[in-house]
Amino acid sequence: MKKNVFVSAIILIILVIGYQFFKSADKPVTRVILADPETERIISTGSVIGFKVDDNAHAWLGIPYAKAPVGDLRWKAPRPAEKWEGLLEATEISPVCTQFGGPMGNVDEDRYDEATGIEDCLFLNVWAPRYAPEDVPQGKERLPVMMWIHGGGNSVGQGGSYNGKAFASKYNVILVTINYRLGPFGWFSHPALRGENVTPEDKSGNYGTLDIIRALAWIKENISSFGGDPGNVTAFGESAGGRNAISMLLSPKAKGLFHKAVSQSGSSKTTEISKAENYIDADKPGDALSSREIINNLLIADNIVSDRKSAVDYQNKMSNHKIAEYLRSKSNLDLLSAYKPGPAGMIFFFPQLTRDGAVLPYGEPLSLFKDKSGYNAVPIILGTNRDEFKLFMMQDKEYVNIYLKMFFRVKDKKYYDLAASYTSDAWKATGADEIASVLRKTQGPDVFVYRFDWDEEPTILGMDMSRIVGAGHGFEIPFVFNDFDNLFAELDLFFTDENHPGRKALSDSISSYWAEFAYTGSPGKGRDGTEIEWESWDNSSTESDKFIVFDTARDQGIRMSFDAIFLEDLKKKIFAENGFPSKEKKCKIYWQIFKDTDLWDNGEYEKLGCN
Repeated sequence: MKKNVFVSAIILIILVIGYQFFKSADKPVTRVILADPETERIISTGSVIGFKVDDNAHAWLGIPYAKAPVGDLRWKAPRPAEKWEGLLEATEISPVCTQFGGPMGNVDEDRYDEATGIEDCLFLNVWAPRYAPEDVPQGKERLPVMMWIHGGGNSVGQGGSYNGKAFASKYNVILVTINYRLGPFGWFSHPALRGENVTPEDKSGNYGTLDIIRALAWIKENISSFGGDPGNVTAFGESAGGRNAISMLLSPKAKGLFHKAVSQSGSSKTTEISKAENYIDADKPGDALSSREIINNLLIADNIVSDRKSAVDYQNKMSNHKIAEYLRSKSNLDLLSAYKPGPAGMIFFFPQLTRDGAVLPYGEPLSLFKDKSGYNAVPIILGTNRDEFKLFMMQDKEYVNIYLKMFFRVKDKKYYDLAASYTSDAWKATGADEIASVLRKTQGPDVFVYRFDWDEEPTILGMDMSRIVGAGHGFEIPFVFNDFDNLFAELDLFFTDENHPGRKALSDSISSYWAEFAYTGSPGKGRDGTEIEWESWDNSSTESDKFIVFDTARDQGIRMSFDAIFLEDLKKKIFAENGFPSKEKKCKIYWQIFKDTDLWDNGEYEKLGCN
């Protein structure tokens, strides 16, 4: 039965405010789950037992894939998980990694923005078609494996928020979701942590990246026990998870551990060591949340010093040994409290994916992609959503009036759409088209690109959600997982009876392409061969097909398009644009798109009349 419309709207808007549209991995995990003897499997660390999700799927939740990264192992590369005695009952989602509380952190709303989670969090979940032990696929019959890397800005989220049962059972695929260290526990680079007798990986600062690589190594070692093929593994993820999937192409440590990749609304961005480590006023300035600036924050919070200048002087007199000792003396929650949470608890703009030279190369990613020997060349899908930024803009008071935290009214609809168009197009350029153009020249036709256009949300209490959020960030996830019930249980007002036929058909198509890609390295005509052919990116001319557009039949349907976007062209378009309501708003969009790119030009910025 439908919920009361007003109550449902409140639930909906609270979730939207959290930037997160999926609350729990699977309804069964909220009640007592009985382990099923049919699911007992033997892996390298011992015997594990899961449960029957339904008549078509099995699940194993909370399997440790690495040793707990606590004590001396904080800010170290993950070590293989320890063996256990007896039978490990894998029927519950593991605790979340340390993060600020929010809708992605599985905490009550009254704990939002509090430091929460634990460091002992390196667990994964396995979803598989239902097989009796004697019928688990072997040899050439083993199934493709897809490892999902969750989003959340690399500072919030958990693998347990995603339910792989529908995809696994429908397409005969093994689907794995993982936790990995987040925020300063996942990415923290400082000379004091590069002590003696430690490995290059330990020194790297890229601990979250190494966790993802360790999970891939676990799959190589153990997935055969679940019927998966360790020689056919697809790393895929969304947002920060898509960025992390692309980082697997860049990391020499991931070579041979995966064979295909999918980046949904990701990017190829990595960070120079100077940005990750230096003071903001150094000759090579660091970011505002560099490791040295965070230590400043900690020293001030501990009342050791009174202000930043004193903190810099104090820190400069500390030996590396003393700094390391000081950092390791902090609890996980105290350390996290040196940062400030943004919407959904995310830490915005902290340095991550550092070019350390061991885990990630020193070079700029697009340059590295120009040489096939400089990265792990695998078939890849890249894509973005047409209205990526609307999800973020709908909570920004520059663009909307918000009443009682649940009524949204766009102030200037023309400007709202214009700003969303430019910022979302920039995401498409940097997250898909520019990467694809380079990779196509380097590795040939196994590069595929999409744009997700579904925007058939209803009007709720006078709010036209198709206009306010449209094809927003993250909306493609349930279409990929082919599941609107377990990932989006509270969003019955977005996913209505009216839009059900169209979105169900579109989801069947999208998930079919993803499954075929996992099997063969090409999405082709989908798993059953009946879809429109998804052609690879073509560099031959500006009018040649580049990417597939995903939409329902009532809105032009699924089709190929040639309308690629590159930042240089977008810059020219902004200069010529007369639709901005003021010079200041035009300057803001220019700054937002180009500030961290090679295309930033102070002279051009001033020419626009910007300060």
